[in-house]
Amino acid sequence: MIGMEPSNDDEATSSRGEQAEQAEREAARRRILAQAEADRIPVEETTRAVPDRRWRRGQ
Repeated sequence: MIGMEPSNDDEATSSRGEQAEQAEREAARRRILAQAEADRIPVEETTRAVPDRRWRRGQ
């Protein structure tokens, strides 16, 4: 027990854990992008902004 290097089982478990985390991150990324696309308003459906003239009240 001088070297204390991880056994092959430990490395495989660690690798599987990292792969699972990476898969979860990718799935979360895809969900966020899908939600953003669903919430997006097409340019054709937007209206021209009306200028806010409240700042001129003092004049």
